[in-house]
Amino acid sequence: MHAWPASEVPALPGKGRDLQIHDTATQGTITLAPGPVARIYVCGITPYDATHIGHAATYNAFDLVQRVWLDTKRQVHYVQNVTDVDDPLLERALRDNQDWTELAERETALFREDMTALRMLPPQHYIGAVEAIPGIVPLVERLRDAGAAYELDGDVYFSVESDANFGKVSNLDAEAMRLLSAERGGDPDRVGKKNPLDPMLWMAARPGEPSWDGGSLGRGRPGWHIECVAIALDHLGMTFDIQGGGSDLVFPHHEMGASHAQVLTGEFPMAKAYVHAGMVALHGEKMSKSKGNLVFVSALRRAGVDPAAIRLALLSHHYRADWEWTDAVLAEAVARLERWRAAVSRPDGIPADALVEEVREALANDLDAPAALAAVDRWAELQIASDGDDESAPGLVSRTVDALLGVAL
Repeated sequence: MHAWPASEVPALPGKGRDLQIHDTATQGTITLAPGPVARIYVCGITPYDATHIGHAATYNAFDLVQRVWLDTKRQVHYVQNVTDVDDPLLERALRDNQDWTELAERETALFREDMTALRMLPPQHYIGAVEAIPGIVPLVERLRDAGAAYELDGDVYFSVESDANFGKVSNLDAEAMRLLSAERGGDPDRVGKKNPLDPMLWMAARPGEPSWDGGSLGRGRPGWHIECVAIALDHLGMTFDIQGGGSDLVFPHHEMGASHAQVLTGEFPMAKAYVHAGMVALHGEKMSKSKGNLVFVSALRRAGVDPAAIRLALLSHHYRADWEWTDAVLAEAVARLERWRAAVSRPDGIPADALVEEVREALANDLDAPAALAAVDRWAELQIASDGDDESAPGLVSRTVDALLGVAL
């Protein structure tokens, strides 16, 4: 599966700072100082309704991570999946009387278009669950043969008790885990499971549903968590720098994935930092496909909204915060974009070297994009009100906003 084209990232004078980021597992801020190549895995979409503002906010957060690392003169090895076969996708296709593969392809293509418009840097590896199946089957067989998985009516389940470190990503108690498992795709009440929390690794073929050859597992399709594990281990290995996604993935998805990988490899942890973006609400409720209260990036673009304004609206909230999308949020972003473009359109201006360092410092401090925006706001206000004579300043500000915030002025 191919990703989307990359926009050019301007080089800035000097060098950026190492990233300090909030780690969900330890509930503290840690400093990440990768080697020459920083490694990140971000969980992708299930393509049956793409791309809403909640998606965009999540991928914007991890786009900032890439930009901070690139500014430190590192390379970035970024991997993202597409869950192009799963119950929600099949259910939507059945509801709308569509072929599930056509639905997945169409929505994935739309996601690519939206990411391109928003100038999100693409992953080096963009992998669908279906194409990953040949690598998933051997991992499930290894877990089963090691006694870390078991069969139940043809399905194969992972035993969470096989991982001594299970629970160290979310730090939730068993009851909270059970409630979230039921809410987020698990089946804690299924009779015959060794532990209610045990997640499915391989689902035996069901009538009328797609299935693939699973070797000794029989025909079927993979569970949700093992999909990401297979892709991450194949392309990044263990102990990569960041495992990322929305905060709704902390449990069960990232918790279970970590346990799968740790049992498979005997190493801990799967990732140095587990980083999660907050949820976006509309009319007081979390924006979600199940609620149907979605604002789509493509709809905003069709309505004539500049993608740079959409991106500024996302950047105006800290990535870990839960926030609400409103007309006022978008209007403020449109006005900010106009001010910034007016400021950099002058032939010369007030010096901007200090601004570059302010933006760098803000983003290195747990991706504090609102602080970075405030710094550019201050420069723009002075620029419009003053008569500077630094001919390089407007261009430097444009390159800084482009390189570090992904906004083209």
